Amino acid sequence: MPTETLVSVEGNEETREATVIRELGQPGDLGWVIKAHGELYARESGWDTSFEALVARIVADFAAAHDPDREAAWIAELDGHRVGCVFCVDGGDDTAVLRVLLLHPDARGHGVGGELVDTCLGFARKAGYAGMRLWTTDQQATAGRLYQSRGFELTSEKPHDGFGTGPVNGQTYALTF
Repeated sequence: MPTETLVSVEGNEETREATVIRELGQPGDLGWVIKAHGELYARESGWDTSFEALVARIVADFAAAHDPDREAAWIAELDGHRVGCVFCVDGGDDTAVLRVLLLHPDARGHGVGGELVDTCLGFARKAGYAGMRLWTTDQQATAGRLYQSRGFELTSEKPHDGFGTGPVNGQTYALTF
């Protein structure tokens, strides 16, 4: 059965908005993850559809054959609307991989990104992984600071062709439990 976690409640009694982290699994969740990544990264970073295609492959692989004891995904909702997501997948070598973290601008600055990462980390620890890694780029500096605040260390950085915008620095972060 899906679980929900209340993250924050903001505003006065008349304008209260609740942010909830729930397991991925409602109709439209998979498509939303792909669409949200494509639109947000095009708008904020100028990335082309090659990035959206990468996210689509990640989501399709998860949907087709994930092991629910070792892999999970979550959606963040603000006032009933999807505003964020994160996936935890098996990376082999007893290491979980944090994938496709996204937070819509409407939900930024309220701790929702941290709650998504913490939910993913908690699941990985409970599933018995020895650690977690992730890949991002130097263009996601805010996310990099979030990962570091959770104990991740930058373990490698190398040029990546980018997603239609020219070279970026790909970054790998890792955390041992």
